[in-house]
Amino acid sequence: MFSNLTMAYIFIAICLGLITIGIISLFRMKYKHNAEQKEFELGRHKFNDYFVYVQSHLHDDITLELPPGKLTRSERRVVQTKFIEWIDQFKGEARDKVLRLCREAGYVEEDIRALSSVRKGRRIAAAYRLGGMRAEEAVPQLQHLLNRMSYGPMTIIIARAIAKSADQTQQIREMLTRMLSYDKGIHHMAADILVETRLDSASLMRKLLDDSDPGLVKVALVAMWGQAVPAAVPTLDRLVGSEEKDVRAEAVKLYLSSNPALEDDTITQLMTDHAWEVRVVTAKALGRLHAAGSIPLLTEALKDDNWHVRNHSAESLAMLGEQGFEMLCQAALTGTGPARETALYRIERTMANEGDHEAVEQMVAFNKKKLMYDHYFGIQPSKRIGKVAGVGGDYTA
Repeated sequence: MFSNLTMAYIFIAICLGLITIGIISLFRMKYKHNAEQKEFELGRHKFNDYFVYVQSHLHDDITLELPPGKLTRSERRVVQTKFIEWIDQFKGEARDKVLRLCREAGYVEEDIRALSSVRKGRRIAAAYRLGGMRAEEAVPQLQHLLNRMSYGPMTIIIARAIAKSADQTQQIREMLTRMLSYDKGIHHMAADILVETRLDSASLMRKLLDDSDPGLVKVALVAMWGQAVPAAVPTLDRLVGSEEKDVRAEAVKLYLSSNPALEDDTITQLMTDHAWEVRVVTAKALGRLHAAGSIPLLTEALKDDNWHVRNHSAESLAMLGEQGFEMLCQAALTGTGPARETALYRIERTMANEGDHEAVEQMVAFNKKKLMYDHYFGIQPSKRIGKVAGVGGDYTA
């Protein structure tokens, strides 16, 4: 009994000691952080005149000088942080001048050496700064560091640093291949990293679209959103027929977003594709493109096995004027199963959303749909009960 009580006291004492050590460590960390922040702010204030000098002469035909005197480690970090901030903001000659200052100050060499540090935190911080300084000479070591790491937030930092610094297409390809090798479905993240590159985007996209790796092709297709790459259009037409469904879906999405003149055969082929992702993209685009000739296909798609295809088809029908809305009403009245539920749900949403329009054209269009609704169902939409399509509900007309 005495022995057990003694052991309990010892255990409690050890726990209290560990808690005390933890609390002291937290206070030390907080104090150190606050002291560093205070020192950093003092440094920014100290070099304010120098920063004004650099900004004032960025576009002048002079050679910019580094801050005078020997700087402390903290002061060097203040100046480097400001340089990286400017590099992200400036373009052309102004950016080149700041990059030259980074090299003259030894920041690039210093951070390249830090990549070999035994401390992981120091290596990651150095990689981040090297990316900010567009240090192409650091890319080989950054690639080596990336290849040794397992997937995690740190790999994103290193990959982004490589994308910013790389001056060769092959370096970008190797980085993307490594990112995709983690098999985490991060194509959109990889595309976001890809757009950070300073290489010619048109040339880079063309090479990636022609790559034999379907993963890289998908990354390029995702990265092309919001970018005008006319030279890639012929390749895009080819990828619409790709055997890889993910690649085909992304290619179709881009193809339809370019507002092409769709032929009936093309619409039929896309709406009957065996991959539901392609059918969804097509059904969603047909309403936006006001492809009235696609109404029969969209009506038939209300019976699709996939929930997304049915709902996007119904949404597009509602966007195709009176004829599209009438097909929804007919499907809701005479259809069965999921097709009827989907049509009823979309009709409810259309009638609820379009009643608030103030523009004359929108009010006229809504009134036409309301007359058609009353013709088919004979009651006000507010008196009917509906639930989300596919979930069930009372849709008695």
